[in-house]
Amino acid sequence: MNEIDKKSLENAKKLFSSGNINDIEVGTTKGLQQIHKYLFAGLYDFAGIIRKENISKGNFRFGSSLYLEEMLKKIETMSETTLNEIIDKYVEMNIAHPFLEGNGRSTRIWLDLILKKNLQKQVNWENIYKKLYLQAMERSPINTLEIKTLIENNLTDDLSLEMIFKRIETSYYYETSD
Repeated sequence: MNEIDKKSLENAKKLFSSGNINDIEVGTTKGLQQIHKYLFAGLYDFAGIIRKENISKGNFRFGSSLYLEEMLKKIETMSETTLNEIIDKYVEMNIAHPFLEGNGRSTRIWLDLILKKNLQKQVNWENIYKKLYLQAMERSPINTLEIKTLIENNLTDDLSLEMIFKRIETSYYYETSD
């Protein structure tokens, strides 16, 4: 894990242990920006700021910066009452990829907040293998069944701080190269 990831992970744990997580708007773009800023303040000068550039990963281009603001407004209005709706919203936010860096780390926390608010559950990231998760997310713009199944089969109602920390650490592993 590089220094930015180490510091950002430390910030993620502080976000929860300090209680500041309770001040985050759940399911909104503003809430995602709050999470991103908390994780990456002092590490990236664009912490919490919606990107103005186009970005891609591999052969996939994320949401065009030209239409990003409209995409985010639409995502924000998506329903989040069922697991399927919540995951659809998560997938759309991943496609939008609103930040230059740190999207995965921020949106997984954002997803867990939505799940906690609406279903009193969170994802047990410890039980989801990195390769399966990354493959499912790569295919999710075309078909969400794989990511929905992975998440549905790995939900937990253990919302203790200790378990949240363990799950965040695992989630950070998804961003490292093997």
